[in-house]
Amino acid sequence: MWFIKGCNRFLKHQRFQTQVLFKKRYTQNDVNTIQQIPEPEYNIEFLCNPSNRDIILNNIISRKGVGNIDKVLEFSQKPELKESFLYELSKIPNQTDPTILSYGNEPQVLKKCGCKPEFDFELQEFSTLVKKLKLLRNEALGPLVGQRGYIFIGDMAELEEALVLYTVNELVKHDFKLVSVPDIIPTKVIERCGLVSDNERTLVYNLNSSYGDNYSLSGTSEMALAYKIMNTTFCTDDLPLKLAAVSRCFRAETSSTINERGIYRVHQFTKVEMFVCSEQEKSMEEFQNLQALQEKLFSSLNLHFQIIDMPPCDLGAPAYRKVDMEGWMPGRKLYGELSSCSNCTDYQSRRLSIKYKARNGKVLHVHTLNGTACAIPRMLIALCETHQTKHARIKVPEILIPYMRGKTLIRKQPVADMRIYKYKQKL
Repeated sequence: MWFIKGCNRFLKHQRFQTQVLFKKRYTQNDVNTIQQIPEPEYNIEFLCNPSNRDIILNNIISRKGVGNIDKVLEFSQKPELKESFLYELSKIPNQTDPTILSYGNEPQVLKKCGCKPEFDFELQEFSTLVKKLKLLRNEALGPLVGQRGYIFIGDMAELEEALVLYTVNELVKHDFKLVSVPDIIPTKVIERCGLVSDNERTLVYNLNSSYGDNYSLSGTSEMALAYKIMNTTFCTDDLPLKLAAVSRCFRAETSSTINERGIYRVHQFTKVEMFVCSEQEKSMEEFQNLQALQEKLFSSLNLHFQIIDMPPCDLGAPAYRKVDMEGWMPGRKLYGELSSCSNCTDYQSRRLSIKYKARNGKVLHVHTLNGTACAIPRMLIALCETHQTKHARIKVPEILIPYMRGKTLIRKQPVADMRIYKYKQKL
């Protein structure tokens, strides 16, 4: 109940959808056409100009992308191959910020924040620590959940909700509008946002086709937020448009790497995401603003972390530039990714028709940006390992105490051992 009551303060943002997203819409659609996914508006002038072939090819190679610019140029001259032409265009990645082209394949550390905590006792890893305290179950959960699932119990579940509520509070203070998003969205929207499966193993969970249209579980609320505002032309005065969402994220990815054991990489988790639409010439400024906010959030939790500028080979297709923040996990004695922040320029807006009317009267595609404000599993790993005590308890960071009903220390939970799942193999 405490979490629900805390969220009630955000109900005033219910008016956001009608007042901001649709009130000042220049492109008017009736209720039956708003959700029609538009045809992509690729930068044909640039992509289909043979003189740009080498620039585009070198960009694909440096990013280790799958696009084929030669097929694009070939099919552009054959109207009867329009479908193949559009398919090949969809695989061409975004351009890359020239600043990072000199990095080669190595990320660059831009900054280190906070100090590594020092301990006078032997540290425990997250999974060992929280299982002793009866805070986590991630084994024998059955075939539907598998090895990449988990259950938080007692104070750990409460700490998860505290992190979410604290993060949302801070985002609202920085003029983000809270939006509730669906977990099921059209697969085509996921592809338009930059995740192209190309008939190989995908990271997306697809719903059975018997449900009608092609739908999938959302991997991040960024996609649902982009879906919510597609086919929209904003006033310049409405930008930057700053949206935030709390959602479950579904990932079909797996890993056998020992550094990604436990709940570090899971199939389903909670995340608070930031999504921004900006004027084209101001997107790098907004990119810096997102990073500054991420730095403030993580520093307030007394975490040690480093800010990494990612090289071209580590950029997904939509990103023009991406910065990761890696938190120190002292129990594991390594840095682990806590968040990322990407400037996607007009890659997504061209594919979903998200535009704005500039002051000179021109209608341009917005630049979209996204950043993780709080990804729960990895944040909990860093927090619990950093704030563990000599007696194998967990100190609650001071900033979160009001969200934990004044609780300052997490101890062993007074819960009975339970058998979550019983399975009898068929003979």
